[in-house]
Amino acid sequence: MLKELEAEGQLERRRRHYLDPEKLPPVTVLELLPPDGSGDLFARPLEWRGEGPMPRILFTPRESDPALGQGERFLARLVEAHGEDHQYEARLMRRITAAPNRIVGVFRKETEGGRIVPIDKGQDREWRVRPDATLGAESGELVQAEQAGPKNRLGLPLARIVERLGDPSAPRAVSLIAIHQHGIPDEFPGKVIAEAEAQKSATMKGREDLCDLPLVTIDPADARDHDDAVAGLIEEDGGATIWVAIADVAHYVRPGSALDREAWNRGNSTYFPDRVVPMLPEALSADLCSLHEGEDRPVIAVRMRLDAQGNKVSHTFHRGMMNSRASLSYGQAQAAADGKPDEQTAPLLDSVIKPLWHAYGLLKSARDRRQPLDLDLPERRIELTEDGRVKSVNFRERLDAHRLIEEFMVLANVAAAEELSRRQRPLLFRVHEEPSLDKIDALREVAQASGFTLAKGQVLQTSHLNRLLAQSEGTDFDELINITTLRSMTQAYYHPENFGHFGLALKSYAHFTSPIRRYSDLVVHRALITGHGWGKDGLSEGDIERMQETATHISETERRSMAAERDTTDRYLAAYLADRVGTEMTGRISGIQRFGAFIKLDETGADGLLPIRDIGQEYFHFDPDAQKLIGADTGIEVGVGQRVTVRLTEAVPVTGGLTLELLELEGEALPHVPGRGKRGRSPRRVSTKSRLAEIKRAQKRRRKK
Repeated sequence: MLKELEAEGQLERRRRHYLDPEKLPPVTVLELLPPDGSGDLFARPLEWRGEGPMPRILFTPRESDPALGQGERFLARLVEAHGEDHQYEARLMRRITAAPNRIVGVFRKETEGGRIVPIDKGQDREWRVRPDATLGAESGELVQAEQAGPKNRLGLPLARIVERLGDPSAPRAVSLIAIHQHGIPDEFPGKVIAEAEAQKSATMKGREDLCDLPLVTIDPADARDHDDAVAGLIEEDGGATIWVAIADVAHYVRPGSALDREAWNRGNSTYFPDRVVPMLPEALSADLCSLHEGEDRPVIAVRMRLDAQGNKVSHTFHRGMMNSRASLSYGQAQAAADGKPDEQTAPLLDSVIKPLWHAYGLLKSARDRRQPLDLDLPERRIELTEDGRVKSVNFRERLDAHRLIEEFMVLANVAAAEELSRRQRPLLFRVHEEPSLDKIDALREVAQASGFTLAKGQVLQTSHLNRLLAQSEGTDFDELINITTLRSMTQAYYHPENFGHFGLALKSYAHFTSPIRRYSDLVVHRALITGHGWGKDGLSEGDIERMQETATHISETERRSMAAERDTTDRYLAAYLADRVGTEMTGRISGIQRFGAFIKLDETGADGLLPIRDIGQEYFHFDPDAQKLIGADTGIEVGVGQRVTVRLTEAVPVTGGLTLELLELEGEALPHVPGRGKRGRSPRRVSTKSRLAEIKRAQKRRRKK
């Protein structure tokens, strides 16, 4: 810390002689950024007082320099440069500090300085802020801070505020919190925007004319982009020909360009109820790369031939130009298939809708034979008012139209993986490995506690899990078994080697169908371009050399986005329920930990914590093997799958935390334990053998029912 302050003091003295605010002083403190898509290292100045965009600084370490990690601070000598993507080049003078811990929280102003209360549910430690490190933040304001020193005399670590983020209760602050908390880049550099806006529409040169195909897009009614189109043709032998056309993003995003580096850095788009943080600027994602109705758009398309049993017997890839017949919503397409077309779909019924549903019927029969994991998890839809407040929480309806698009996309992804493997081209596979034995054992215990069975002693296949899911279908345990099965799965990831996809029951799988929002798909598109000799915008040598690094990086950015999206949903649900504190609710126990139980509430699907102190009037012991909490006096068992009635005692929108109090377990109140207060702090033990026997008899009667 002392060295950093000394360095900053040097800079202040130099600034007195360096008056142009639009330029950086020749010696300054920088923070190292993560490598870009080309592997180059850039840094940002800790202070920028200019009104224009912050300059980009290329850091070129010498062989003698120590290795610096992302976020590390160092004193550097700057030289003005005239590179295409940077204004300065930096040379290391002295390492200052390691990467500081970052905190996002609510600032509480005090007489001298203040405190930061972290918004992360997993952090309960506050941070102390000195008066000179508040950046002028007001009490109650959301801030981003970094660690500034060890614990002080009050036992709290020190932090300095580096950015003020505004009112945490503002309607649109919910997703902003997640963006900053997880470090998701949400502003495009000026050069990236300029490069996107300078792009011109692709021409027919070197492309096949696919404009006569009956291709349509089918998306959610509120879709922000349209990057895939589908068509079906019924064949005389009862089979079908399927076309899947995907926006040709690779034509616009060339290897090594500013657009490419930024897309690599982001890895994928991140979706929130009130906004999207896109992988590509709007000029591409919402315009040139979006397959708008009636507009010529460049695509990479795959033609797949199915036999009468739904098996793919052949496929071919094409680089062409298409023109969408219609931009349909899932609801529109489904209504037309059900015999209720509207003005837009009526003319398409025979030429588009019926052939698509015929092809879907074939794919469905093939899927039933393949037996991929058949999870049926309701997707929550958070509806916001115009000012960004939660209006309602519903579950999205699952239609055959959704399943049709899913099956078409899966088949196209399989074709891409097979094609590139046949051509021996480097690519990124989508890998999903088998679950561990420990996780399957835990799933088996939940199944048994719910009255179902999952066979032991055999090589696990998705068909075994599907039989378990079928047992629970239509019962009170349906959602619990689906969620627990999902949690038992390993997390899918990207890898240059093919290890198969367990969940889909496929030997070879790659992501090809969403290059607007996933960098993995852009890599696959480039590999197809190179493999077919379609142009010079395919895989570069740098792409190939960094394939493993790219796979690791985009797997991490995907997890980052998933965590941010999940946290945002939790915060919106907490905001929605904040006015209902004190209300009784029903739910089911979805998890057990040493500190309490997690409850999935019926109405909203929200997850709340039932602290162990609020379960009953006795001590509860945690049995990790059985995944149960067991009462020390009564022996009553609290476990996964049980129905509960709870009272909402706390809802904290800024963290997304819900706290619950148990009222009934399986329809009955927990027994009163003589001599114990609410939190079970009694100095004596009370024998309750007769009461325990009565409770166990009641549990047995309920199981029989």
